[in-house]
Amino acid sequence: MRFSSCTKEIEISSIRKAFEGAGPDAVNLGIGQPDFDTPAHIKEAAIKAIEKGMTGYTPNCGYPDLQKAVSEKFKRENDVDYLPSEIMVTSGASEALFLAISALVDKGEEVLMGDPSFLAYKALTHLVGGKPVGIPLNEDLRMSPQAVEERITPKTKAIVICSPSNPTGAVQTKEEVKAIAEIASDRGVTVISDEVYEHFLYEGEHVSPARFADDVITINAVSKTYSMTGWRLGYLGAKGDALDQLLKVHQYIQACASSISQAAALAALTGPQDCVKAMRDEFKVRRDILATGFKEMGVDLKVPQGAFYLFPKAGNGDLAASSLANAGVIVVPGSAFGPGGKEHFRLSYTASRDKIEEALRRMRGIL
Repeated sequence: MRFSSCTKEIEISSIRKAFEGAGPDAVNLGIGQPDFDTPAHIKEAAIKAIEKGMTGYTPNCGYPDLQKAVSEKFKRENDVDYLPSEIMVTSGASEALFLAISALVDKGEEVLMGDPSFLAYKALTHLVGGKPVGIPLNEDLRMSPQAVEERITPKTKAIVICSPSNPTGAVQTKEEVKAIAEIASDRGVTVISDEVYEHFLYEGEHVSPARFADDVITINAVSKTYSMTGWRLGYLGAKGDALDQLLKVHQYIQACASSISQAAALAALTGPQDCVKAMRDEFKVRRDILATGFKEMGVDLKVPQGAFYLFPKAGNGDLAASSLANAGVIVVPGSAFGPGGKEHFRLSYTASRDKIEEALRRMRGIL
């Protein structure tokens, strides 16, 4: 078979390699998957949907009651006005990201993203023949408006923002988000805002770029917030007639998101939210255990304000990740997220406290 040059340019995800390659006795801190069960009221909604026979295709953009719930969520939590008709339900945030990039970017056009940043942004840009352009992060591991402005060219089509960030856990300030949104608006560039970690915030505040500009595609999911990664249910908001263009891609690659997962997502968004707070509080405890352990080892670390990742500096991130793997601790080398991450490695604190303590014990003497 002869495969496209776009496909050949991308690699199998280093995160998936870490996840699938871990030995039975390894402490796997490589993948960002909450170790909590999906809350009971959400599972019950899915069971009821099956029993009611809600097992067919749904409208392309999702059930109207779920579109309405997402619209209300954006208004309530993000101070952003999206009409229900401006909401699309997708098969995870991953599909939403692909829809946004494929609908916006022509061959040779540029997508700006942090360096380092979530590796899917670069891969998806390559898949459509676009050019990913890394924006070096500042000393606080945030994307500065000045760095964004310096790298915008006539070929720039989109800027991806992720706050709280994967892989760094950094949180952009309100002033930074506003400035980046305004720079993009002035230059006719679309902002793609990946907000899947918004509820895992320990310091600072989460601010949506769509508060400050209309040319924004806001992407989120129930995956992390409600520990529903396997349900594959995401959503996006886009103003005006943008959804018409995104729909052209969505209807041919996916048609619609899972009917059962949509019923579960509706229960998640409209039901009790104490489960989210409980997870956030537990992640903060785990973050602090790791941060204290690294401090005692003398490891250079910017304590993250959000998400559930740490991004320690280790001099040679590839070597550190390899050495830790030999000691039975699986992490992801920072170079997987871009050249700017080569001195780092990423670990996720979505494992239990006992596993985190065991990982720290194995790390001592290596880091």
